[in-house]
Amino acid sequence: MMIVSHSEPLKLFARYLKLEKGLSDNTIDGYLRDTFKLFQYLSSDATPSVAQLANADIAQFICHLQDFNIQPRSQARILSGLRSFYTFLRLEGYMDNDPMELIEGPKLGRKLPEILTVEEIDTIINSFDRSKPESQRNRAIIETMYSCGLRVSELVGLRISQIYSEEEYILVEGKGRKQRLVPISKSALREIKYYLQDRCHLTPQKGDEDILFLNRRGGHLSRVMVFNILKERARACGIQKNISPHTLRHSFATHLLEGGANLRAIQQMLGHENITTTEIYVHLDKTLLRNEILSHHPRNNRKK
Repeated sequence: MMIVSHSEPLKLFARYLKLEKGLSDNTIDGYLRDTFKLFQYLSSDATPSVAQLANADIAQFICHLQDFNIQPRSQARILSGLRSFYTFLRLEGYMDNDPMELIEGPKLGRKLPEILTVEEIDTIINSFDRSKPESQRNRAIIETMYSCGLRVSELVGLRISQIYSEEEYILVEGKGRKQRLVPISKSALREIKYYLQDRCHLTPQKGDEDILFLNRRGGHLSRVMVFNILKERARACGIQKNISPHTLRHSFATHLLEGGANLRAIQQMLGHENITTTEIYVHLDKTLLRNEILSHHPRNNRKK
């Protein structure tokens, strides 16, 4: 039986994910890390053979994850990566059988993340002191993320050339480098305009000349920096909710839905391939759901 070192299949798997599946670098890194967990479980030196991979007892591997208190959502993510890995191995002819075939993922409840109210978002944005360095940039960051429902990775990669101010649209590069046009509010455009007056005093690093949001050294922001900016401001405003940049994206979708936006339109703006993903993001409170039924169900619209 041919022995395959962990570096070879992972390297080929990464190429498959990038070139054939079109996944982002962040997603690929996650898949590789999760696959390596199986390698470590199967072999003490983390170099399992094809035979070991083909005959892996995935059910026992799941028990192994549970022993280390890996949460169900993380288990589901790991299994999703392994399904892609075994699909790749079969396509490349490494093996015929699929150990993942009969494996069911852990049951996941619908965990609805925190959202911010419009008032809380306004409070956070207005709390930035424009006289302090980078405050206008941070105002523009929060306003843009909420206005457009961006992922944090989409925000830090946003380019000046992707902003169409007159048309009030931005071109967003999402997962798998798929592009979509998203409307942007006048409020966000105004905050960006003010920020660009500060940005012109920075010297962008090579390759970041067109990146919109820069750090004080002229480089593009990291996702952690955006997370820290939002968390620090929320804490300063006395907001006790457990929030992250993704909270702004979820708030964007929820507020649109509550305002009467079509779910398909929200799906397009968020860049979701599947409508079911959007349905998980946007929850209906009981009052809104009851009003929708009373307004639109034919049994409630009969002529008196």
